[in-house]
Amino acid sequence: MKNIKKGFQLFWFFFRIGFFTFGGGWSIVAQIQKEFVRKWMTEEELLDTVSVGRSLPGLMIGNVSFMFGYQNGGVFCAIMSLLGISVPALLIMTVVTMCYTKIKDNLYVARAMTGIRAAVVPIIGSAGLRLRKGAYTDKLCYGISVIMFVCCAFLNWNCAALIVASACVGLVLKREVVEHGAS
Repeated sequence: MKNIKKGFQLFWFFFRIGFFTFGGGWSIVAQIQKEFVRKWMTEEELLDTVSVGRSLPGLMIGNVSFMFGYQNGGVFCAIMSLLGISVPALLIMTVVTMCYTKIKDNLYVARAMTGIRAAVVPIIGSAGLRLRKGAYTDKLCYGISVIMFVCCAFLNWNCAALIVASACVGLVLKREVVEHGAS
């Protein structure tokens, strides 16, 4: 019974933010962080969930919501979380698709979208800044991050390859630290 109640709580949470959080997955991650970190999970657990969710096929926020629900109540909560985040997008896209030809050239819609896009960047940035506490455990992490940022932002390298490369660098360099620290 408790699990069913938690499943509906998660459905309602993800349903609400699915309707009112613009800017995609990272904006929603910021809302998850605000609502649930320290109550249901730590910063590190959220960061791990987001990292795995981004690495899997499919929509990042669908993966994250499913994993979040599973971690906090099993399969039922996972399904309810996924439904909660998916139903608003389905409803909104249905309405937008039906009205698209009427609103696509509307000056007011274009202006509103400009304002929404301008608000999304700082929301995503603030989530990233808060998540860095769990991501950067030492100077090595900062170095890897700077190198990968340059490779991604300026050299346009494949993000999946950068993630794999970062994991390999972490494994190799951390192993050296452990081996040298043990001797």
